[in-house]
Amino acid sequence: MTALVELMDYDEVISRFDPVLGLEVHVELSTATKMFCGCVNEFGGEPNTHVCPTCLGMPGALPVVNGKAVESAMRIGLALNCEIASWCRFARKNYFYPDMPKNFQTSQYDEPIAFSGYLDVPLDDGEVVRVEIERAHMEEDTGKSLHVGGATGRIHGAEHSLLDYNRAGVPLIEIVTKPITGMGARAPEVARAYVTALRDLLRALDVSDVRMDQGSLRCDANVSLMAKDATEFGTRTETKNVNSLRSVERAVRYEMTRQGAVLLDGGTIKQETRHFQESDGSTSPGRTKETAEDYRYFPEPDLVPIAPTREWVEQLRQTLPELPWERRKRIKDEWNLTDEELRDLLNTGAADLVAATVDAGAAPGEARSWWVQYLTQQANTREVELAELPIKPVQVARVIELVGSGELTNKMGREVVQGVLEGEGEPDEVVEKRDLKVVSDDSALLTAVDEALAAAPDVAEKIRGGKVQAAGAIVGAVMKTTKGQADAKRVRELILERVNGS
Repeated sequence: MTALVELMDYDEVISRFDPVLGLEVHVELSTATKMFCGCVNEFGGEPNTHVCPTCLGMPGALPVVNGKAVESAMRIGLALNCEIASWCRFARKNYFYPDMPKNFQTSQYDEPIAFSGYLDVPLDDGEVVRVEIERAHMEEDTGKSLHVGGATGRIHGAEHSLLDYNRAGVPLIEIVTKPITGMGARAPEVARAYVTALRDLLRALDVSDVRMDQGSLRCDANVSLMAKDATEFGTRTETKNVNSLRSVERAVRYEMTRQGAVLLDGGTIKQETRHFQESDGSTSPGRTKETAEDYRYFPEPDLVPIAPTREWVEQLRQTLPELPWERRKRIKDEWNLTDEELRDLLNTGAADLVAATVDAGAAPGEARSWWVQYLTQQANTREVELAELPIKPVQVARVIELVGSGELTNKMGREVVQGVLEGEGEPDEVVEKRDLKVVSDDSALLTAVDEALAAAPDVAEKIRGGKVQAAGAIVGAVMKTTKGQADAKRVRELILERVNGS
């Protein structure tokens, strides 16, 4: 039974305390193989099939650094306005967890590959907040534990646990902010906006699929409160692995109200990790938070240092794409959008998706229509962010092309999109699997038209009498006969020709 937790009114928290945030975002890179071995880097799969002696930590197995992962780390650092280290190395972070097969994590400690950067974060009202970046460093992901039995899915109360090491060794970049202060009541909003902007940036760089629902983007939210007259930060808690944008905001807000109540009652905040509960937006205690000294870092003896040349860094700088906020300004100008129209695109999370769809060949109006209407509806139904839908802008552009060419009707296009969302493959594969094609043969359509007219002679008489709108009933009958695969406009033309010519 969960103990009742006292919470302070949010406005009272803001009147008494200044919130301090620190956000640590873990990003799984979409490289072909893992960080230090040749195992496939792919989400899912049968448990313990994407493993080898190296990522399982077997004696004598030696790691080799994934060059693509290093390149991705540097591009991320550059996009975050960081300095790129001219020399850095890996370290062993020592701790025991069942899902860490080596009993240490190969990470970077005091020598990260990127440091001292910033990200300018737009808020909903147009204000821009600069979030300072402490570091972005390379490491490897852990495996995954599944606790069976019990009510919470956690180890407490479980009957037994299963371990899947497919994820062990997947390349990770951890991006750590400097303390975020001075945000007051907007602190939860800033946390969400920062993770949103970072996700958009990473997607533009094409270094990760940033699927929060699959864990390829995870946020640890550090929160502390300091009294208005204090000069030192309060004790922080770290809410681990928050996996949606909305949850980041909820977790920060909850911790502020929980900590405020504890401090007002004369209690002290424990430095600990906490778990976020999606069901009610609360957090619960995890484990006492270690300090850096507890991890006994020391340089990784099996990996050579990394020393990027200035030439390499500048070459990578030239590969940076148009950044999301730059793209938004451009599309506003190119598409002649009002501030309100652009804001609507941003609020639905569709702006960059629409722009990418246009870049893939679709007309701006069609791209906006599909993302803002049908696909936003699909996202709401699935209760996910629009960008988390399992469909890419290039796939939407292909559907728009098929509809525009007359090969599919709008209804068929929606069916194709549905097939892509359900994992049936690329749009053309869905068309083939579902046998979707417009019936454009006039002879076949005329046969269906004649049958429909014969079955409804009274409707035919109305059309002859000048009530052209009555043709809609015949169009509907033909569409039903052809399973929606006829061009409704062409069917209407044939009906009128048939009636007026008979």
